[in-house]
Amino acid sequence: MNVIHRTLLAGLGLLALAACGTESVKDRNRAATESPGTQAAAVPAPPKKKPVDGLPGMPPVLDPKDVYAADRPNKLSPVVKDFPSRVYVPNSESDTVSVIDPKTYEIIETIPVGRQPQHVVPSWDMKTLWVNNNRGHTLTPIDPKTGKAGKELKVHDPYNLYFTPNGKYAVVMASLDRELVFRDPHTMKRIKTEPVTCYGVNHADFSADGRYFIVSCEFSGELLKVDTEKMKVVGQQRLPFDGAMPQDVKISPDGKRFYIADMMADGMWVLDGDKFTEPTLLHTGKGCHGLYVSRDSREMYVSNRGEGSVSVFDFTKNKLTKKWHLPDGGSPDMGGVSADGKVLWLSGRYDSEVYAIDTRTGKQLARIPVGSGPHGLAVYPQPGRYSLGHTGIFR
Repeated sequence: MNVIHRTLLAGLGLLALAACGTESVKDRNRAATESPGTQAAAVPAPPKKKPVDGLPGMPPVLDPKDVYAADRPNKLSPVVKDFPSRVYVPNSESDTVSVIDPKTYEIIETIPVGRQPQHVVPSWDMKTLWVNNNRGHTLTPIDPKTGKAGKELKVHDPYNLYFTPNGKYAVVMASLDRELVFRDPHTMKRIKTEPVTCYGVNHADFSADGRYFIVSCEFSGELLKVDTEKMKVVGQQRLPFDGAMPQDVKISPDGKRFYIADMMADGMWVLDGDKFTEPTLLHTGKGCHGLYVSRDSREMYVSNRGEGSVSVFDFTKNKLTKKWHLPDGGSPDMGGVSADGKVLWLSGRYDSEVYAIDTRTGKQLARIPVGSGPHGLAVYPQPGRYSLGHTGIFR
Protein backbone atom coordinates (compact mmCIF):
# COMPACT_ATOMS: atom_id res chain seq x y z
CA MET A 1 0.00 0.00 0.00
CA ASN A 2 1.52 3.36 -0.96
CA VAL A 3 1.73 6.41 1.25
CA ILE A 4 -1.27 8.13 -0.34
CA HIS A 5 -3.55 5.10 0.30
CA ARG A 6 -2.39 4.80 3.90
CA THR A 7 -3.06 8.50 4.48
CA LEU A 8 -6.60 8.25 3.00
CA LEU A 9 -7.49 5.21 5.14
CA ALA A 10 -6.24 6.92 8.29
CA GLY A 11 -8.33 9.97 7.51
CA LEU A 12 -11.45 7.90 6.93
CA GLY A 13 -10.89 6.09 10.22
CA LEU A 14 -10.61 9.35 12.12
CA LEU A 15 -13.84 10.59 10.50
CA ALA A 16 -15.63 7.39 11.54
CA LEU A 17 -14.40 7.69 15.09
CA ALA A 18 -15.50 11.31 15.21
CA ALA A 19 -18.96 10.36 13.92
CA CYS A 20 -19.29 7.62 16.51
CA GLY A 21 -18.23 10.00 19.25
CA THR A 22 -20.76 12.64 18.16
CA GLU A 23 -23.56 10.09 18.08
CA SER A 24 -22.61 8.90 21.54
CA VAL A 25 -22.87 12.43 22.95
CA LYS A 26 -26.28 12.87 21.30
CA ASP A 27 -27.44 9.57 22.75
CA ARG A 28 -26.33 10.57 26.21
CA ASN A 29 -28.03 13.94 25.95
CA ARG A 30 -31.23 12.30 24.72
CA ALA A 31 -31.14 9.73 27.52
CA ALA A 32 -30.77 12.51 30.07
CA THR A 33 -33.87 14.38 28.87
CA GLU A 34 -36.21 11.55 27.85
CA SER A 35 -38.00 8.90 29.83
CA PRO A 36 -37.60 5.34 28.51
CA GLY A 37 -39.60 4.61 25.39
CA THR A 38 -40.27 8.25 24.50
CA GLN A 39 -39.01 10.43 21.72
CA ALA A 40 -37.66 13.91 22.24
CA ALA A 41 -40.07 16.67 21.25
CA ALA A 42 -40.34 20.38 21.98
CA VAL A 43 -43.44 20.98 24.18
CA PRO A 44 -44.72 24.54 23.86
CA ALA A 45 -45.39 26.31 27.15
CA PRO A 46 -49.09 27.02 27.78
CA PRO A 47 -50.04 30.60 26.93
CA LYS A 48 -50.02 32.85 29.95
CA LYS A 49 -53.31 34.52 30.83
CA LYS A 50 -52.98 38.26 30.72
CA PRO A 51 -53.66 39.59 34.23
CA VAL A 52 -56.59 41.96 34.65
CA ASP A 53 -55.69 45.53 35.46
CA GLY A 54 -58.22 45.86 38.24
CA LEU A 55 -59.55 48.71 40.31
CA PRO A 56 -56.85 49.79 42.83
CA GLY A 57 -57.23 47.78 46.02
CA MET A 58 -59.43 45.12 44.45
CA PRO A 59 -58.45 41.47 45.10
CA PRO A 60 -56.72 39.99 42.01
CA VAL A 61 -59.00 38.40 39.42
CA LEU A 62 -58.50 34.63 39.76
CA ASP A 63 -59.38 33.79 36.15
CA PRO A 64 -59.65 36.47 33.42
CA LYS A 65 -62.08 34.16 31.58
CA ASP A 66 -64.39 33.61 34.56
CA VAL A 67 -65.25 36.31 37.09
CA TYR A 68 -67.12 33.66 39.12
CA ALA A 69 -64.10 31.38 39.54
CA ALA A 70 -64.21 31.80 43.33
CA ASP A 71 -67.85 30.70 43.54
CA ARG A 72 -67.44 26.95 43.08
CA PRO A 73 -69.65 24.55 45.12
CA ASN A 74 -69.02 24.78 48.87
CA LYS A 75 -65.81 26.79 48.36
CA LEU A 76 -66.50 28.82 51.49
CA SER A 77 -64.15 31.51 52.74
CA PRO A 78 -62.65 30.96 56.21
CA VAL A 79 -64.68 34.04 57.22
CA VAL A 80 -68.03 32.28 56.66
CA LYS A 81 -67.29 28.55 56.83
CA ASP A 82 -68.67 28.22 60.38
CA PHE A 83 -71.85 30.23 59.76
CA PRO A 84 -75.06 28.17 59.87
CA SER A 85 -76.75 27.76 56.48
CA ARG A 86 -79.90 29.90 56.36
CA VAL A 87 -82.27 31.63 53.96
CA TYR A 88 -83.12 35.21 55.00
CA VAL A 89 -86.39 36.51 53.55
CA PRO A 90 -87.32 40.22 53.84
CA ASN A 91 -91.11 40.57 53.95
CA SER A 92 -91.70 44.08 52.57
CA GLU A 93 -95.29 44.40 53.78
CA SER A 94 -94.83 42.64 57.12
CA ASP A 95 -91.68 44.54 58.16
CA THR A 96 -90.00 41.28 59.16
CA VAL A 97 -87.29 38.89 58.02
CA SER A 98 -88.21 35.19 57.95
CA VAL A 99 -85.26 32.89 58.64
CA ILE A 100 -85.52 29.46 56.96
CA ASP A 101 -83.50 26.33 57.70
CA PRO A 102 -82.74 25.02 54.17
CA LYS A 103 -82.44 21.43 55.44
CA THR A 104 -85.94 21.27 56.92
CA TYR A 105 -87.61 23.99 54.81
CA GLU A 106 -89.03 25.42 58.03
CA ILE A 107 -89.03 28.96 59.44
CA ILE A 108 -86.93 28.92 62.59
CA GLU A 109 -87.13 32.62 63.44
CA THR A 110 -88.91 35.84 62.50
CA ILE A 111 -86.91 39.04 63.00
CA PRO A 112 -88.75 42.38 63.25
CA VAL A 113 -87.02 45.11 61.24
CA GLY A 114 -87.77 48.60 59.88
CA ARG A 115 -90.46 49.72 57.45
CA GLN A 116 -90.54 47.99 54.07
CA PRO A 117 -87.45 45.78 53.99
CA GLN A 118 -86.51 45.21 50.34
CA HIS A 119 -83.26 43.21 50.23
CA VAL A 120 -80.93 41.30 52.56
CA VAL A 121 -77.39 42.16 51.48
CA PRO A 122 -74.07 40.50 52.49
CA SER A 123 -71.37 43.07 53.33
CA TRP A 124 -68.13 43.25 51.31
CA ASP A 125 -66.19 41.48 54.09
CA MET A 126 -69.06 38.94 54.36
CA LYS A 127 -69.32 39.38 58.14
CA THR A 128 -72.67 41.20 58.19
CA LEU A 129 -76.06 40.95 56.50
CA TRP A 130 -77.70 44.34 55.93
CA VAL A 131 -81.49 44.56 55.73
CA ASN A 132 -82.53 47.49 53.51
CA ASN A 133 -85.53 49.11 55.22
CA ASN A 134 -86.53 51.36 52.35
CA ARG A 135 -89.43 53.36 53.81
CA GLY A 136 -88.02 53.18 57.33
CA HIS A 137 -84.82 54.85 56.07
CA THR A 138 -82.61 52.49 58.06
CA LEU A 139 -80.31 49.51 57.65
CA THR A 140 -80.61 46.63 60.12
CA PRO A 141 -77.41 44.59 60.60
CA ILE A 142 -77.75 40.84 61.21
CA ASP A 143 -74.88 38.75 62.52
CA PRO A 144 -74.94 35.61 60.28
CA LYS A 145 -73.03 33.66 62.91
CA THR A 146 -75.67 34.12 65.63
CA GLY A 147 -78.65 35.19 63.55
CA LYS A 148 -79.20 38.18 65.85
CA ALA A 149 -80.10 41.67 64.67
CA GLY A 150 -78.08 44.68 65.81
CA LYS A 151 -78.79 48.37 66.17
CA GLU A 152 -80.28 50.06 63.11
CA LEU A 153 -78.31 52.72 61.25
CA LYS A 154 -80.04 55.72 59.70
CA VAL A 155 -79.66 55.68 55.93
CA HIS A 156 -82.11 57.54 53.70
CA ASP A 157 -83.98 55.66 50.95
CA PRO A 158 -81.94 52.41 50.97
CA TYR A 159 -83.77 50.50 48.27
CA ASN A 160 -80.72 48.38 47.48
CA LEU A 161 -77.08 48.17 48.49
CA TYR A 162 -73.81 47.34 46.72
CA PHE A 163 -70.09 47.47 47.54
CA THR A 164 -67.20 48.57 45.33
CA PRO A 165 -64.89 45.63 44.46
CA ASN A 166 -62.05 47.04 46.57
CA GLY A 167 -64.33 47.26 49.63
CA LYS A 168 -63.73 51.00 49.91
CA TYR A 169 -67.35 52.14 49.60
CA ALA A 170 -70.90 50.96 50.07
CA VAL A 171 -73.19 52.22 47.30
CA VAL A 172 -76.79 52.87 48.29
CA MET A 173 -79.33 52.78 45.49
CA ALA A 174 -81.54 55.66 46.63
CA SER A 175 -84.35 54.95 44.19
CA LEU A 176 -86.83 57.71 45.03
CA ASP A 177 -84.14 60.25 45.94
CA ARG A 178 -82.60 59.76 42.49
CA GLU A 179 -79.15 59.34 43.93
CA LEU A 180 -76.23 56.96 44.10
CA VAL A 181 -74.84 57.47 47.58
CA PHE A 182 -71.28 56.33 48.30
CA ARG A 183 -70.87 55.56 52.02
CA ASP A 184 -68.38 54.08 54.46
CA PRO A 185 -68.97 50.29 54.22
CA HIS A 186 -69.02 49.86 58.02
CA THR A 187 -70.46 53.04 59.56
CA MET A 188 -72.54 53.93 56.49
CA LYS A 189 -71.48 57.56 56.83
CA ARG A 190 -72.21 59.49 53.63
CA ILE A 191 -69.03 60.22 51.65
CA LYS A 192 -70.25 61.33 48.23
CA THR A 193 -73.64 61.75 46.58
CA GLU A 194 -73.99 61.34 42.82
CA PRO A 195 -77.37 62.73 41.66
CA VAL A 196 -78.90 60.96 38.65
CA THR A 197 -81.43 62.16 36.10
CA CYS A 198 -83.06 58.77 35.61
CA TYR A 199 -85.79 57.49 37.92
CA GLY A 200 -85.73 54.34 40.03
CA VAL A 201 -82.08 53.26 40.33
CA ASN A 202 -82.28 49.76 41.75
CA HIS A 203 -79.86 47.02 40.55
CA ALA A 204 -76.26 46.87 39.34
CA ASP A 205 -73.19 44.77 38.61
CA PHE A 206 -69.50 45.57 38.16
CA SER A 207 -67.17 45.03 35.21
CA ALA A 208 -64.54 42.29 35.46
CA ASP A 209 -61.86 44.84 36.32
CA GLY A 210 -64.17 46.62 38.75
CA ARG A 211 -63.52 49.99 37.17
CA TYR A 212 -67.15 50.66 36.24
CA PHE A 213 -70.63 49.35 36.99
CA ILE A 214 -73.92 49.24 35.10
CA VAL A 215 -77.07 50.43 36.88
CA SER A 216 -80.71 49.83 35.91
CA CYS A 217 -83.28 52.63 36.31
CA GLU A 218 -86.61 50.86 36.66
CA PHE A 219 -89.14 53.67 36.34
CA SER A 220 -87.62 55.57 33.42
CA GLY A 221 -86.40 52.53 31.44
CA GLU A 222 -82.77 53.63 31.38
CA LEU A 223 -79.27 52.33 32.06
CA LEU A 224 -76.32 54.14 33.64
CA LYS A 225 -72.60 53.51 33.40
CA VAL A 226 -70.72 54.64 36.48
CA ASP A 227 -66.97 55.12 36.95
CA THR A 228 -66.21 53.32 40.23
CA GLU A 229 -63.10 55.26 41.25
CA LYS A 230 -64.44 58.69 40.27
CA MET A 231 -67.91 57.82 41.69
CA LYS A 232 -69.41 59.51 38.66
CA VAL A 233 -71.98 58.67 35.97
CA VAL A 234 -70.11 58.52 32.65
CA GLY A 235 -72.84 57.10 30.40
CA GLN A 236 -76.62 57.00 30.15
CA GLN A 237 -79.04 55.53 27.64
CA ARG A 238 -82.72 54.77 27.28
CA LEU A 239 -83.66 51.18 26.45
CA PRO A 240 -85.19 50.73 22.96
CA PHE A 241 -88.54 49.46 24.25
CA ASP A 242 -91.59 51.56 25.08
CA GLY A 243 -92.39 51.12 28.76
CA ALA A 244 -89.18 49.24 29.61
CA MET A 245 -88.68 48.41 33.33
CA PRO A 246 -85.14 47.05 33.81
CA GLN A 247 -84.44 45.03 36.97
CA ASP A 248 -81.57 42.73 37.94
CA VAL A 249 -78.12 43.06 36.32
CA LYS A 250 -75.47 40.36 35.89
CA ILE A 251 -72.17 40.18 34.02
CA SER A 252 -71.24 37.14 31.91
CA PRO A 253 -68.45 34.87 33.24
CA ASP A 254 -66.02 36.13 30.58
CA GLY A 255 -66.85 39.73 31.46
CA LYS A 256 -67.77 40.64 27.89
CA ARG A 257 -71.51 41.18 28.32
CA PHE A 258 -74.03 42.42 30.84
CA TYR A 259 -77.52 40.96 31.09
CA ILE A 260 -80.34 43.17 32.34
CA ALA A 261 -83.71 41.64 33.20
CA ASP A 262 -86.75 43.65 32.02
CA MET A 263 -90.15 42.82 33.47
CA MET A 264 -92.08 44.73 30.81
CA ALA A 265 -90.02 43.65 27.79
CA ASP A 266 -90.31 40.04 29.09
CA GLY A 267 -86.67 39.26 28.57
CA MET A 268 -83.02 40.15 29.11
CA TRP A 269 -81.14 42.97 27.47
CA VAL A 270 -77.66 41.93 26.31
CA LEU A 271 -75.21 44.83 26.61
CA ASP A 272 -71.56 45.41 25.71
CA GLY A 273 -70.58 47.26 28.87
CA ASP A 274 -67.23 48.54 27.61
CA LYS A 275 -68.71 50.14 24.51
CA PHE A 276 -72.10 50.88 26.15
CA THR A 277 -73.82 50.67 22.77
CA GLU A 278 -77.52 49.87 22.28
CA PRO A 279 -78.34 46.42 23.72
CA THR A 280 -80.33 43.62 22.11
CA LEU A 281 -83.29 41.81 23.68
CA LEU A 282 -83.52 38.09 24.39
CA HIS A 283 -87.05 36.99 25.32
CA THR A 284 -87.27 34.71 28.35
CA GLY A 285 -90.77 34.93 29.79
CA LYS A 286 -93.38 37.28 31.19
CA GLY A 287 -92.09 39.55 33.94
CA CYS A 288 -88.37 38.69 33.63
CA HIS A 289 -86.91 39.77 36.94
CA GLY A 290 -83.97 38.02 38.72
CA LEU A 291 -80.67 36.63 37.34
CA TYR A 292 -78.54 33.98 39.12
CA VAL A 293 -75.38 32.25 37.87
CA SER A 294 -74.81 28.52 38.45
CA ARG A 295 -71.85 27.34 40.53
CA ASP A 296 -70.01 26.02 37.45
CA SER A 297 -70.46 29.34 35.58
CA ARG A 298 -72.15 27.53 32.69
CA GLU A 299 -75.76 28.61 33.18
CA MET A 300 -77.88 31.46 34.47
CA TYR A 301 -81.30 31.04 36.08
CA VAL A 302 -83.82 33.71 35.06
CA SER A 303 -86.97 34.20 37.15
CA ASN A 304 -90.05 35.17 35.16
CA ARG A 305 -92.30 36.66 37.82
CA GLY A 306 -95.30 37.24 35.57
CA GLU A 307 -95.73 33.61 34.53
CA GLY A 308 -94.37 31.57 37.44
CA SER A 309 -91.40 30.13 35.58
CA VAL A 310 -87.61 30.02 35.49
CA SER A 311 -85.69 30.13 32.19
CA VAL A 312 -82.20 28.61 31.95
CA PHE A 313 -79.64 30.41 29.80
CA ASP A 314 -76.49 28.55 28.70
CA PHE A 315 -73.46 30.88 28.49
CA THR A 316 -71.39 28.49 26.36
CA LYS A 317 -74.20 27.94 23.85
CA ASN A 318 -75.36 31.55 24.11
CA LYS A 319 -79.02 30.58 24.18
CA LEU A 320 -81.94 29.56 26.37
CA THR A 321 -82.03 25.80 26.81
CA LYS A 322 -84.79 25.07 29.36
CA LYS A 323 -87.82 26.52 31.08
CA TRP A 324 -89.15 25.30 34.41
CA HIS A 325 -92.72 26.07 35.45
CA LEU A 326 -93.75 26.10 39.09
CA PRO A 327 -96.45 23.40 39.43
CA ASP A 328 -99.03 25.72 41.03
CA GLY A 329 -97.91 28.96 39.43
CA GLY A 330 -96.47 31.75 41.54
CA SER A 331 -94.46 34.95 41.35
CA PRO A 332 -90.73 34.02 41.49
CA ASP A 333 -88.73 37.15 42.15
CA MET A 334 -85.32 37.60 43.81
CA GLY A 335 -83.09 35.05 45.57
CA GLY A 336 -79.92 33.04 45.22
CA VAL A 337 -78.26 29.65 44.75
CA SER A 338 -77.34 27.33 47.63
CA ALA A 339 -73.68 26.93 48.58
CA ASP A 340 -73.52 23.50 46.92
CA GLY A 341 -75.27 24.81 43.81
CA LYS A 342 -78.08 22.25 43.97
CA VAL A 343 -80.99 24.51 44.97
CA LEU A 344 -82.28 27.80 43.61
CA TRP A 345 -84.16 29.82 46.22
CA LEU A 346 -86.64 32.48 45.08
CA SER A 347 -89.18 34.65 46.85
CA GLY A 348 -92.81 34.57 45.71
CA ARG A 349 -93.36 38.33 45.71
CA TYR A 350 -97.14 38.38 45.45
CA ASP A 351 -97.94 35.02 47.01
CA SER A 352 -96.35 35.30 50.48
CA GLU A 353 -94.18 32.26 49.86
CA VAL A 354 -90.67 31.06 49.01
CA TYR A 355 -89.72 28.43 46.40
CA ALA A 356 -86.88 25.93 46.54
CA ILE A 357 -86.06 24.54 43.07
CA ASP A 358 -83.73 21.69 42.11
CA THR A 359 -81.14 23.17 39.71
CA ARG A 360 -80.58 19.83 37.95
CA THR A 361 -84.19 18.98 37.17
CA GLY A 362 -86.17 22.17 37.73
CA LYS A 363 -88.40 20.30 40.16
CA GLN A 364 -89.99 22.29 42.98
CA LEU A 365 -88.59 20.93 46.24
CA ALA A 366 -90.55 23.11 48.64
CA ARG A 367 -93.06 25.94 48.80
CA ILE A 368 -92.80 27.72 52.13
CA PRO A 369 -95.35 30.26 53.46
CA VAL A 370 -93.69 33.46 54.76
CA GLY A 371 -94.75 37.04 55.49
CA SER A 372 -96.38 39.50 53.11
CA GLY A 373 -94.45 40.79 50.12
CA PRO A 374 -91.29 38.65 50.28
CA HIS A 375 -88.61 40.23 48.10
CA GLY A 376 -84.78 40.14 47.95
CA LEU A 377 -83.96 37.00 49.93
CA ALA A 378 -80.37 36.01 50.65
CA VAL A 379 -79.04 32.46 50.82
CA TYR A 380 -76.14 32.51 53.26
CA PRO A 381 -73.31 31.69 53.48
CA GLN A 382 -72.21 31.34 49.87
CA PRO A 383 -68.83 30.65 48.20
CA GLY A 384 -66.58 33.54 47.22
CA ARG A 385 -63.85 35.85 48.54
CA TYR A 386 -65.90 39.06 48.88
CA SER A 387 -69.41 40.38 48.26
CA LEU A 388 -70.46 43.07 45.77
CA GLY A 389 -73.86 43.31 47.42
CA HIS A 390 -77.50 42.84 46.38
CA THR A 391 -78.75 39.40 47.50
CA GLY A 392 -75.29 37.93 46.95
CA ILE A 393 -72.89 38.71 44.11
CA PHE A 394 -69.61 37.06 45.05
CA ARG A 395 -66.17 37.05 43.42
